[in-house]
Amino acid sequence: MTLDLLIPFGILLCLVIYFIYTRSQFEQKTHSLYEEKFKQWKKHTPTTINMQECKELVGLVFKENGTIKIELLKQEVKRKLLQGKFEIKE
Repeated sequence: MTLDLLIPFGILLCLVIYFIYTRSQFEQKTHSLYEEKFKQWKKHTPTTINMQECKELVGLVFKENGTIKIELLKQEVKRKLLQGKFEIKE
């Protein structure tokens, strides 16, 4: 009597082990496929983003009694002004 139940249980156990094994193989193949596609996507997609610098207020220009005075809001630009590294736009 116990032998009658042992055969179906063994078949069921073999099927479960087979399905678990095939499922893990399928997941590994799918994962490796997506990893390969992701590497191809990274290779063909540009990753550089051009960031334009915004204008920044660093000083004010005034004309008093015929002379031009510059009031600096940030002291880092003082060296560039003294070196003459600036543009004049009209």
